[in-house]
Amino acid sequence: MSLTCFKAYDIRGRLGVDLDEGIAHRIGRGFARALGARRVVLGRDCRASSEALAYAVAEALVAKGVEVLDLGLSGTEEMYFATSHFVADGGICVTASHNPMDYNGMKMVRAGSAPLDAKTGLANIRALAEADDFGPARPGGSLHDVATEARAAYVERVLSFVDIDALKPLKILVNAGNGAAGPTFDAIADALAARGAPLRFIRMHHDPDGSFPNGIPNPLLPENQPPTAEAVRAAGADLGVAWDGDFDRCFFFDHEGDFIAGEYLVGLLSDMFLAKEPGATIIHDPRVIWNTLDVVEPAGGKAVQSRTGHAFIKQAMRDHGAIYGGEMSAHHYFRDFCHCDSGMIPWLMIAELVSRKGALRDLVAERRAAFPSSGEINFVLDDVPVGVARVRAAFEPEAKGIDETDGLSLDMGAWRFNLRASNTEPVLRLNVETRGDAALLAERVARLRALVEG
Repeated sequence: MSLTCFKAYDIRGRLGVDLDEGIAHRIGRGFARALGARRVVLGRDCRASSEALAYAVAEALVAKGVEVLDLGLSGTEEMYFATSHFVADGGICVTASHNPMDYNGMKMVRAGSAPLDAKTGLANIRALAEADDFGPARPGGSLHDVATEARAAYVERVLSFVDIDALKPLKILVNAGNGAAGPTFDAIADALAARGAPLRFIRMHHDPDGSFPNGIPNPLLPENQPPTAEAVRAAGADLGVAWDGDFDRCFFFDHEGDFIAGEYLVGLLSDMFLAKEPGATIIHDPRVIWNTLDVVEPAGGKAVQSRTGHAFIKQAMRDHGAIYGGEMSAHHYFRDFCHCDSGMIPWLMIAELVSRKGALRDLVAERRAAFPSSGEINFVLDDVPVGVARVRAAFEPEAKGIDETDGLSLDMGAWRFNLRASNTEPVLRLNVETRGDAALLAERVARLRALVEG
């Protein structure tokens, strides 16, 4: 049985087609056998199908003699943290993040919250699940609810990234998108209030609701940004924050409701960490890089490029001893958070930065002008390689630099682009940046769009 839900570094699939409870059960048993697991952390998002899928995984793990530590409704990053906190052999979060309603999936890690990909165990799990070969059942399996203990420890770790005494009275609008973020955010907000933090929050689409009455939470898409932007302006908030479904990504809006592209946040956070540890290593993805390089290198830091995707960035974080890693898609990774990504740590750090230095809009204005970028443009194509080939033929002969770390990146001197196929969705993604030339940016985007679409 070929399982089409296995992707480059996680599991995603259409319900009833690529993924169901029976497949989830096989994946759970394969996970236990491939990792030799005796203790596994399990969480789930709020999708209607997630509880049943998580139960199937738990049942499979218990049948293999595994002690399952159940987080219940939680974010992916809570699973990452709990896997290390409880010294588990691995962790699984049942989530489809920002995928369509008829999808679900799983994100997985090994012991120490280390990433899983084809080279580090995911291929073995797939092979076992496809072969339906798990060996005999093992006694001693059990299921324990650790949600309260895990969240309390998680909140303490997240708060360790911010100087609470430095926070000033700020009004922050937060949009959980009816995903899993709401209860976890409330636990953080309660802990901040108990310690005297003068932050005021306006909550929007806060309650978890697997029917997603306000649409699938994916604030990276331009069409999904106006509701948060309008709410920020209406509330007179100092900044806005929005999350995706499992809240391992967070997105920012300034006090005028303008969306702040992810690469500028990578620059701000890199600068904060380099101020704490001069000379530290920063990991970045290859999609939009010039602003990050212009921040890191003059500050004496070391910028290291990695393939796009959480499994690859996490491994690069470990390989290079990096203090921080950032993707323009709003994944932010932290050495002191198990080398994993978090959607809660960034907004706390930005709240501290705004408290110390002023409005977020002002903090990124110069960077936006110096390195304008297109934002990620997505294309659904019948033939992705043909679209890439047309672009390559048009621009590669004049390129000053070619990088194929992840997709096709061409440095054209005054401008640069990255064109890559998604690791999790059937789309081609384009990012374009220039050196201070917004008109050139618009012109090049139009040209690239015409070539991709044919």
